[in-house]
Amino acid sequence: MKILILNGPNLNLLGQREPKLYGHVSFDDYLPLLKAKFPQHEIAYFQSNHEGDLIDKLQVADKQYDAVVMNPGGYAHTSIALADCIRAISIPVIEVHLTDISKREPYRRHSYTAEACVRCFMGLGLEGYDRAVESLGC
Repeated sequence: MKILILNGPNLNLLGQREPKLYGHVSFDDYLPLLKAKFPQHEIAYFQSNHEGDLIDKLQVADKQYDAVVMNPGGYAHTSIALADCIRAISIPVIEVHLTDISKREPYRRHSYTAEACVRCFMGLGLEGYDRAVESLGC
């Protein structure tokens, strides 16, 4: 299975951004571990701090991948455009949040993008990505 891991804004700062919330491991350090755990899958990775880039990547992914595991970062709480794009593509998108957004600040408790996704994992740290890949059932 071809899977795209799609990370949104500020996730390039994992390991240094609020480590008490998000941990001490960068995504660049984590990604090889994820790939090693799932050698049967072809896992690609893309991160952007720009909403339009994420939308463009989702639209292209619809023709190139079997599924997307996405952490939209702060766009989860603001981006109707990203949610509309997820609804418009034919492949499943699974949302991941490192923290449990239902227990965070009030403005973080609702995810527009999660409403469009087939599943959401939150509050598991980086293990949420593992669970998302596992949930694809392949």
